[in-house]
Order: sequence, then structure tokens, then C-alpha cells
Amino acid sequence: MSAGEALGSKAKPTEIRLKRDERTLEVDFDDGRSFRLPAELLRVESPSAEVQGHHADEKTTVAGRRHVGIVSVEPVGHYAVRIAFDDLHDSGIYSWDTLYRLGADQDGIWNAYLRALEDKGLSRDP
Repeated sequence: MSAGEALGSKAKPTEIRLKRDERTLEVDFDDGRSFRLPAELLRVESPSAEVQGHHADEKTTVAGRRHVGIVSVEPVGHYAVRIAFDDLHDSGIYSWDTLYRLGADQDGIWNAYLRALEDKGLSRDP
């Protein structure tokens, strides 16, 4: 079990800052951890069915999003945010657990994404 899985379900964000010019989302959690999440990572790891599929083996490798930006971040109840991207993708609802996992495991998730692109002959560039 990763740190994100072990602690993510307990940690809640205390502040979320959208840095449009930097194409990042900064999230501070109540356990003291802070993460700077690139828009590209958030987009290609969107929890939407369009990206994740309906089963574990249906995940889509999203290419060409190197320059994607975040248009808005809106609360969804007291448990998540909906992120709208400038490529018109806006169906992902990012729970606190998901944001925490993406931050805590960012290097591993990013490296797996880069490997998947390479394995499929895809590029980060549009």
C-alpha cells in the first residue's frame, strides 16, 4: 500500500490554489503535506470513465496534452472537485483521495504514463 492509499482517505485539503499561468493546481492537506500537480498529469490521469474506463483493463493512454491548461476548479460536495481543462474535458471528479494519491505518488504515476506513451508510440505533444 502506498503512502497515498494509506493516508489519502484521512487527509482533507485545507487550501486549493489554481495557478493558471503555471498550469498547476496546488493542494495543501490537513496532515501537513502539500502537492503541486501539473495540469497535464491531472488531465491524463482524469478519474473520468472516458480515461479510466469502466474496468481496470480499459484505461486510455491520453496523448498530446503537454500544453493543456486548467480553466476552472469547482467543488463537488465536501469530498471532491471537478476540473475543467481547456481541451474541453470536464467530466472528471477528483476526490480528496485521488488528489492525495496523485501528489504522493506523482513520480511513479508520471513515469508509468511516459512508459505507456512510449510503448504505444504516442507523444505528449499535440
